Amino acid sequence: MPFYQAIDTATEAGKRTAQCLLELRRALDAQVPGRTLEETLLLATWNIREFGAGKYGGRLPESIQYIAEIIARFDLVAVQEVRRNLAALNRVRTVLGPYWKCVFTDTGEGGRANNERMAFLFDSRKVRFGGLAGELVIPPLEQGGRTVGPSEQFWRTPFVVGFNCGWSSFCLCTAHILWGKGSGDSPPERVAEIKHLAQFMRTRALDPDSWSQNIVLLGDFNIAGDDDETFKQLTDAGFTVPPEVRAHPSNAPKTKHYDQIAFFESDQRLETTGQAGAFDFFQTVFRDPADEALYAQDMGAGYVTDSKGKVRDAKSKSGYWKKWRTFQMSDHLPLWVELRIDYSDEYLERKLANG
Repeated sequence: MPFYQAIDTATEAGKRTAQCLLELRRALDAQVPGRTLEETLLLATWNIREFGAGKYGGRLPESIQYIAEIIARFDLVAVQEVRRNLAALNRVRTVLGPYWKCVFTDTGEGGRANNERMAFLFDSRKVRFGGLAGELVIPPLEQGGRTVGPSEQFWRTPFVVGFNCGWSSFCLCTAHILWGKGSGDSPPERVAEIKHLAQFMRTRALDPDSWSQNIVLLGDFNIAGDDDETFKQLTDAGFTVPPEVRAHPSNAPKTKHYDQIAFFESDQRLETTGQAGAFDFFQTVFRDPADEALYAQDMGAGYVTDSKGKVRDAKSKSGYWKKWRTFQMSDHLPLWVELRIDYSDEYLERKLANG
């Protein structure tokens, strides 16, 4: 469990933090299965908005506590949008405690990469780093009548890491696919990125010499829904998004399926239990509109006047608040799935059959 020593309940902010944490814990208890030692793995992916960028005054201490509380409910979490400045990530790690380990990439360079890192946070008492870690660079490709080199293939380089947990080993490949370029939900550049990623990781899943043939793609794919061309790139490459995952939109308004957890079909001891979800933290913390007035002072001058110095009316203030709170938590919800990792019965049955 996270550490709470830094919460000062002699202050109003500290009292609010402690109360919200109690409510957050109750919500997590109701929506996320309890962690087990050996039977199951709770795997999550979470795009934490501009994590470390410091926009809108940076994250409040209570926001760091809430983020850590949510992460601590899982065993292994892929995090996207970690920025060059690691202060926010390190603040969360301090709250999580020494058992929680982290592996992350260097930042990408150039406007496309947006100074972002990919990261994995995991509870080392249960999850073991397998030794494999690498940023994904694939050979030049022929696309649109020209050769596309590595620097053009992905806006942000995907990150592949091998883990062991229970009876299972698996490679997780986390990605943050390009956003906002082109019209509609399936611009050609986005479709191409997902295709390149899925087809290349398919070769790893089919390679008997791979560190593990259990391949999981997860992260922010900016997929609007499971009926468009971007999602089709995953399924065409042989990846499956379990129906229990597909049932949950992952953007904060819960209208889009931006985030995904996709598995390559294999018989390598990695299967879901049928439990999955997208945890909506805004039902408990930074609630709209109930909590807006509580944070008027924390939002600062920008809440009162806009960038042109014009005094905001109630509607404008509400819009500022709604955006500000996403820079405290995120504009994405953590998407999670429960996996089975104990195959003792099958092993013993096989031994008896072969005896």
